[in-house]
Amino acid sequence: MAKNTIKIKKYSDVIEEYPANAAITPGHLIEVMSTGYVRKHATAGGNCLPMFALEDELQGKGIDDDFAQYDRVQCWIPGRGDIVLGILADGQSVQVGDFLESGGDGTLVKHVVDSTGDYLFPLIGIAMETVDMSGSSTVDPSGRIQVRII
Repeated sequence: MAKNTIKIKKYSDVIEEYPANAAITPGHLIEVMSTGYVRKHATAGGNCLPMFALEDELQGKGIDDDFAQYDRVQCWIPGRGDIVLGILADGQSVQVGDFLESGGDGTLVKHVVDSTGDYLFPLIGIAMETVDMSGSSTVDPSGRIQVRII
């Protein structure tokens, strides 16, 4: 069953509003810049605060309606246990229970353990459903995935 909201399950409801520095799709993992704007989280596997762009329901828009540059973005900061409808990166295939991290472009990718240990908080959450994007090579909105925040 297709979902039509980014907040699948919420125990907390921390929402902030920031202008977008560029186009952002609801479900993108985002971060606040030093300018006070938000952008797609830009560091693959990097530290991040779980924060996701919501659909602009106050304007009658849905999860497939992008925010344009300078639009005010509703930003949800989900807490532990909340479930968000994020966007899995093209080329990825994950199973229920796989750990996810930032893909560096607002999408999520399967976490792969490396030896650097440079980051303290790279993990976002775990997959709550199986999604196979391994055959996709372009931006594909069907790559939405339910993610439980950790």
